[in-house]
Amino acid sequence: MTGATSRTTGDQGGGDKEAVKPDADLRNFGEMVKAFRKRAGLTQEEFRAEVGYSVQYVAAVEQGRRHPSATFVREAERVLDAFGVLEIAAKQLTRRRGLASWFTQWAELEEEAIALNTYECRSIPGLLQTEAYARAQIKNVPPLPTPDKAEARIAMRLDRQKLLHRTPYIAFSFIFEQTLLERRTGGADITRGQIDHLLECAELANVDIQIMPTVSPEHAGTDGPFRLLETNENEWVGYSEGQQSGIVIFDPKDISLLHQRYAKLRIQALNPADSTGLLMRMRGSL
Repeated sequence: MTGATSRTTGDQGGGDKEAVKPDADLRNFGEMVKAFRKRAGLTQEEFRAEVGYSVQYVAAVEQGRRHPSATFVREAERVLDAFGVLEIAAKQLTRRRGLASWFTQWAELEEEAIALNTYECRSIPGLLQTEAYARAQIKNVPPLPTPDKAEARIAMRLDRQKLLHRTPYIAFSFIFEQTLLERRTGGADITRGQIDHLLECAELANVDIQIMPTVSPEHAGTDGPFRLLETNENEWVGYSEGQQSGIVIFDPKDISLLHQRYAKLRIQALNPADSTGLLMRMRGSL
């Protein structure tokens, strides 16, 4: 997979986050856009109207705080008549995208998403976790955080769940392993509450939940968890996470590979109705 890593954790585990400064290439790209904009005699407000993005977006790109989308690069190249320089620079930039705090970047992408597909085999996806489940999970992963850090992580995780109810709706698809509930993280009571919450989320019109049975002779997800996200510019981005590392994936070939795997997982997992039935049976057995 292409992308880059930093030493921190996403919304699944419990390690400390370590801030990573934006890389020099990203800052240089922003300076290049700014220089071409000024050469064209455009203010940020005038430029943003031409390319169809907000002033905040343009400012973030110019300051090296945000990775430009392919659409932005294409429109900036057209508006600024940049002789192909921006497109060439963007191709170089793509190889190193993700150096600027990968989790923060992914959370930013989520907020602009129109679709989000998640396969998870380690723990219940963060967007579906109850507070009690999140608390139990964070306390299970060494090194144990201070109470303040633990509360901050939990608050962040719960705040992100507003995306489930955001309008215009994001189309969510979640696939996760049956074993994650059989593990009973935090005990039977917490698991019972987590299942109840999953059943509530499954009733949302924009949320599909599918469970991969414990016995699954055919399984396309054995390489580990991943996510796919469609931006409001109809561009797809991928994400993969491991121990103290994360990768935001932009390469079209890698995105295609992840799409193939997710399509297969959707076939292999229980459909949403059968998954709801399984959740209810598991709930009854606790």
